[in-house]
Amino acid sequence: MDEYIERYGAERVWAATVVLLAAGVAFAATVFPQRVYVDFIWQYYWGPVVADAHGWGCVAWNGGTPVECGPATTGPTASPGYTFVSYAGYIPTLILMSIGVIFLIQRLEIERYRAGFYGLFPFFLFGGALRVVEDTNVAAYRATGELPIDLPWNGFLISPLIYFTVFAITVLAVILSVKLDRNDVVSGYEYPLFAIGGGLLTVTLAYLGYTAATAEYASFYPLLPLATLGGATVATALTWVAIQQFAPELNRGTRYMGIVVIWAHAVDGVANVIGLDYATYFGLPANLVPKHPINAAIVDAAGAAWPFLLVKLAAAVLVVWLFNEEFFEESPRYAYLFMIIVVAVGLGPGTRDMLRATFGV
Repeated sequence: MDEYIERYGAERVWAATVVLLAAGVAFAATVFPQRVYVDFIWQYYWGPVVADAHGWGCVAWNGGTPVECGPATTGPTASPGYTFVSYAGYIPTLILMSIGVIFLIQRLEIERYRAGFYGLFPFFLFGGALRVVEDTNVAAYRATGELPIDLPWNGFLISPLIYFTVFAITVLAVILSVKLDRNDVVSGYEYPLFAIGGGLLTVTLAYLGYTAATAEYASFYPLLPLATLGGATVATALTWVAIQQFAPELNRGTRYMGIVVIWAHAVDGVANVIGLDYATYFGLPANLVPKHPINAAIVDAAGAAWPFLLVKLAAAVLVVWLFNEEFFEESPRYAYLFMIIVVAVGLGPGTRDMLRATFGV
């Protein structure tokens, strides 16, 4: 492998690997449709998306016409969520994507990483808001029997495909912003990048607001996002003051980015506490149910959601501590990439949970 990399270059070897893997999977699915596509790809990758899109707990292949599982349906079957088999496919894909991002950063010659981190902030919120569009889609199907956004298009708004969707949009935004900077149209690529992300977030929120105003299956609870964001801000402030008071060396590497990391995960924690335990206090007909296995495990073990907030805050502080000055000085490219991933992992689900409760879907 080292010989090929030295001869052809790392980027070409990476691109060839991606193309060969994709072509290999497509060829195998064509030659062995039942064994490869139905029993593997559909059952473990596309079937869970179909089930999630309709709000079904189980979907059956049913001879090529997928329907909700029942006594007369035929397999294979799939359920929303992840399995060890799907993880075995998604994790290598994530690694390949991360390598591609590194190559992209090198080719674009991006050097002001910290500015890019702040410029990407609206995209973290946009990803969570876009996922709520699919939640409203499921709510519409339950109420009317029809999907406003039908398959396969709504599949790109469902985990894990939504990660690829937001990733592709973000990459295009970065490329455009860097080009504007290189052509002296703007004084820094972070400004158009922030504007693009902010615009996408605004359009998505406008769609959700329009749906809440015109559809019976959605509502609007304005105090809920205020409580979530306010609670997250208070939790972040208390945590940051404690760090400054008792362990100021923890944030010397991340500096003010540490506040963003802690706040992102505080939003996720507070959104879960309010949505799972106190949603009815804000007017919702019932408290929400956890959508992720970690949330569910903590709620089942503790009988309440508040320990999840403590876990999220502790995890964020740990990240701030690990990302020290030495890490940023020796590997700035990787350090900022990991920081972006850490914030996205917190703020994406947190925004989704908050907006899901805000619009009653």
